[in-house]
Amino acid sequence: MQKIDLNCDMGELKPSQKRNFDEEIMPYISSCNIACGFHSGNPFLIEKTIESAIKHQVKIGAHPSYNDRENFGRVSMKVESSRLMSELKYQICAVKGMVESLGQKLNHVKPHGALYNDMVANQYLAVEVVQLIKSIDPKLKIVTLAHSQVIDICIENKMQFVQEGFADRRYQKINQLRSRTLEGAVLEKPEEVLQQVENFIQGNVQLHNLEFCPIKVQSICLHSDTKGAVKLSEIIHDFLKEKNIRIA
Repeated sequence: MQKIDLNCDMGELKPSQKRNFDEEIMPYISSCNIACGFHSGNPFLIEKTIESAIKHQVKIGAHPSYNDRENFGRVSMKVESSRLMSELKYQICAVKGMVESLGQKLNHVKPHGALYNDMVANQYLAVEVVQLIKSIDPKLKIVTLAHSQVIDICIENKMQFVQEGFADRRYQKINQLRSRTLEGAVLEKPEEVLQQVENFIQGNVQLHNLEFCPIKVQSICLHSDTKGAVKLSEIIHDFLKEKNIRIA
């Protein structure tokens, strides 16, 4: 039976939000990436999200970012390497420790936002982050954009990786998401999201220019702050079940 992981970025609250919808989304996913407090979130929200993930038997990952709450971690920053590595270590180890205090193990690390994209484009940064994660725990998986250079760097450093595709984001190139500042970057209509998911399952993705490219995806992400995310997560879950694809 074909299987696919469904992941969601969680533990996030924008300034205008009073609550998020993590608890409602949890039943429909198999892994989550929890904000570590630098682009969003706080200790109480982190622990609450971890407890919810444990309750629903969802794999737990850390979702570290640039230290940039103002821009929700979605703007590239020039940060001294040693400072950035210390900030990332702090974030990952904080979530890792909280997970372990509740009797579970951290499964993976998925860098957030601009950091995630910068690692795809910047080899030096990618090497540093991969080696940092390895120094924290060599058993941690690293979630990255399918077909990015980060995969090669993980292989070189003997680190497990997960090739990710985005259900709710348009692709500019095979290894580049369309910038959120551009029209059509975020997919919100259920039919568009399901078409993207179906394309992933069939081994391809449609770019913004309508060209199709072959792609290998092990995990599909839905952002928890995408409009209608709760309903979309349920629709994706049910769609895959109907296709006899195991969510794991």
